[in-house]
Amino acid sequence: MRPADRLFRIIQLMRATGRAMTAREIAERMEVAPRTVYRDMQHLIASGAPIDGERGVGYLLREAFDAPPLAFTFEQLEALAFGVRAVQMLGDRRLAQAAREAMEKIGQGLPQEHAEKLRAAPLRAFRSALQPDPPAWLGVIREAVAAHRKLRITYESLAEQMSERTIWPLGLSIFGHHWLLTAWCELRQDFRDFRVDRIVSLKTERQRYEPTPERSFDAYLTRL
Repeated sequence: MRPADRLFRIIQLMRATGRAMTAREIAERMEVAPRTVYRDMQHLIASGAPIDGERGVGYLLREAFDAPPLAFTFEQLEALAFGVRAVQMLGDRRLAQAAREAMEKIGQGLPQEHAEKLRAAPLRAFRSALQPDPPAWLGVIREAVAAHRKLRITYESLAEQMSERTIWPLGLSIFGHHWLLTAWCELRQDFRDFRVDRIVSLKTERQRYEPTPERSFDAYLTRL
């Protein structure tokens, strides 16, 4: 990691915790040696960063301190570039367009060196010849998840059994080539996963649902 990136991450870490942190604690979070933290802190304080240090207590960012807008480390830029490219390959048409627009917007707010790093990040995502196109229902389901709208679906199981259900769409995940919709099923009164490509028909209901702690995507994930 470049020294400038490490200094930026230290400031972000201290701002996020909002309390005094020892050099050892910072070193563990940053995965560097404590002596590196001591050296970095000396550099930050000498540069005017509002940091107080006290033996036995640690370092404290004593007031609001913001880095310049859209200040990213190079690794963060690579992560953003890869994430956007993966969305373009895996998401539906509208999500892919949103990803492209987000990439352009971020690039416009960066210094030239960082904008070039974002554009030329050597990380790519490609669709294999065997990978199907995103399911037709993906955009409609995303909207229903965001708006907490119930869905009425006709579903064909892997055993080729047809069923009609009213569900609360809670979240989407992708496993390999398949998108899965996690929902609360009113028929079964439990969580169910539905492969989006096996949804035969879908209708967005006018009725909304209100997630509860017991019927939420987070609650589902705790079962895994």
